[in-house]
Amino acid sequence: MSSEDVPGPYPASVNRLIQAFGQLPGIGRRTAERLAFWVLKAEDAQAMSIADAIAAVKRTVRHCPVCWNPADTAPCHICSDPRRDAGIVMVVEQPKDLINLEQTGMFRGIYHCLMGRLDPLDGVGPESITVADLLARVREPTRNARGVSVREVVLALNPDMEGDSTGLLIAEMLAPTGVQVTRLARGLPSGSQIEFANRAALADAIALRQSVS
Repeated sequence: MSSEDVPGPYPASVNRLIQAFGQLPGIGRRTAERLAFWVLKAEDAQAMSIADAIAAVKRTVRHCPVCWNPADTAPCHICSDPRRDAGIVMVVEQPKDLINLEQTGMFRGIYHCLMGRLDPLDGVGPESITVADLLARVREPTRNARGVSVREVVLALNPDMEGDSTGLLIAEMLAPTGVQVTRLARGLPSGSQIEFANRAALADAIALRQSVS
C-alpha cells in the first residue's frame, strides 16, 4: 500500500497536494501543510493563477540555444540584445548565479550557463555540463550570439574546490583556441557561493577579473 492509500486526517486530494508541495526544495511537512491550506482558503481565481503560472512555465520556458539560460524566446533577451558585447562571455554554474551577477549592472557582455560543475564524487563529469557547447561557441562564431567571435571568456565560478576544478578544465580546453580566459577577482571569499555574495562584492569581482594563466 502506497503512502497515498494510507487513511489520514485529510481528504485524499489534500494529502496529494501536501505531498506535492513537500517535493519542493526546502519545504518540510508543516510548511507543505500550510501551503496546502492556503490553497484551500484562497479564492478560486487566486489559486488557479498559481496553477496557470506553473503550467505556462513548463509549456513555454526552454533553455536558450546559445547560453543555456532559461528563456521564453530563442535566443534569450540577453543574447539578442545588440547593446551587449557578445565577444565577452561570462561562464556561470547555474542560472541563479547569472541573475545575481546581472543585478550588479557591471557586466555588459553575455553569459554561458554550465548547468552544473564537475563533481566526480557525485558522478558529474564534463559530459554532464555544457562545456562542449561553450567550446563550440568559441570555435564557431555562428554558434555565439549574433554571430560574434568570442574574444574573452570570464570564469565566474564559485571559489571552492569544485568550481576551481571546473575552471581549470575550461581553461585547458580553451587554451588551443587562443581566446583570453579570465576569472573573477578573489574578492569572493574562498569556499563561498556566488548566490550568497552581496552586489558590491560581485561588482568588484567583475571589475577586477584576472587573467587565467
